[in-house]
Amino acid sequence: MLPIADLTACCAPVTASPLGEEDAARLAGVLKAVADPARLRLLSLIASHPEGEICVCDLTEPLGLSQPTISHHLKVMAGAGLVEREKRGVWAYYRVVPDALSNLSALFASPVTVAS
Repeated sequence: MLPIADLTACCAPVTASPLGEEDAARLAGVLKAVADPARLRLLSLIASHPEGEICVCDLTEPLGLSQPTISHHLKVMAGAGLVEREKRGVWAYYRVVPDALSNLSALFASPVTVAS
């Protein structure tokens, strides 16, 4: 799966021109990473955390999921370039990759039309 930052560097917004087969497959991989309610909630929890990052140990209770399940979802999102991980002792801390969400939204940006 191509990280979201690399995807936006190679691909114009989907509204600019039709996607080629390879670009569509890459974008689909990123969208699959966020097309799960638990992953969307995880992304929201991480992005909205006051410190900008959160320990994986603090993510199990809000979602009611086991630590291995949370870790799997985070691994998928990290592979898509949406979050990054930092290991501190026995714990892993996650933060949203800078500009990942704005890069994702830019892929769906509508072209600006100027009224004449």
